[in-house]
Amino acid sequence: MDEALRTKPSSRKPKYSRFTQQELPAWKPILTPKWFITSFVTIAILFTPAGLLCLWASEHVVEIVDRYDDDCLPDSYATNPETFIQSKNTNKTCVRTLKIPRKMTAPIFIYYQLDNFYQNHRRYVKSRSEKQLRDPDDEDETDDCKPIENLNGNEGGPIVPCGLVAWSLFNDTYKFFKGNKVIDIDKKNIAWESDKKYKFGSEVYPKNFQKEGLIGGGQLDESKPLSEQENLIVWMKTAALPTFRKLYGRINTDLEANETITIVIQNNYNTYEFGGEKKVALSTANWIGGKNDFFGISFLAIGGVCFFVAITFILLYVFKPRPPGDPTYLSWNRNQPAQ
Repeated sequence: MDEALRTKPSSRKPKYSRFTQQELPAWKPILTPKWFITSFVTIAILFTPAGLLCLWASEHVVEIVDRYDDDCLPDSYATNPETFIQSKNTNKTCVRTLKIPRKMTAPIFIYYQLDNFYQNHRRYVKSRSEKQLRDPDDEDETDDCKPIENLNGNEGGPIVPCGLVAWSLFNDTYKFFKGNKVIDIDKKNIAWESDKKYKFGSEVYPKNFQKEGLIGGGQLDESKPLSEQENLIVWMKTAALPTFRKLYGRINTDLEANETITIVIQNNYNTYEFGGEKKVALSTANWIGGKNDFFGISFLAIGGVCFFVAITFILLYVFKPRPPGDPTYLSWNRNQPAQ
């Protein structure tokens, strides 16, 4: 006991280091008016030409967008479009004519665009089975696919691929003609390679998909694995916004200015029930991608704001200067009563 009392307690003082004592060298810039003005002018000089370059690139992208859902609806069904689209006996062929405003250099991308379609809805996004899409041994993994999980309850076996996302597959078709000549559409390599390799199995085949009693979207070829059905892969990459485009295919031949092309559309997809819109879009691309003025306008806006702030500070610095570091400008010094 006496020996324990004589033992000095160990010190809790940390070992000295420049890091723990915050003595490491540091850069401590002083925001002087000249430094501040120079920074904003530099940002403006960089962003303004970048914005103009993006707008120039976007302007050189040739894009044609044609909405066809209303025009492809017969007059006799104008007040009842759902009867038309749901009937198997109505002729859903629709012919559209487009004029090429400027030369479109191949590859020309074909998109279908849907408006007011909420692919980001929580129940819609969750209604799929990632395991079933990858592995043929997991075709019974349909618990997350409600309400599209099994054919005729549990009697007909699992649906592959199951779930609302796959079941609502877009099924409008497009054929392009230049005069009487068919324009070939390349539908290969329209999906991401990572999706084809890792998310959709090369040994998983469609089964019980869109069979009797389930009338939804497009059909799938039961002789091809899911990894080769790229239209399905593109569709199942759900969009974040209610207006979206998805790649349908490519045209690998140039289209000259003022040429007229004909599109034969099979108007099958039911957007009338939820007030949606359908459009077909043809677009070229360059280093900026498709036609999009957002980046150019954003860069110009940032450059303009920086120019305005820089000019404002220049005027203040010239007409109402004050020495930096003067403590008399501090609020607690300015508000002191006179002695």
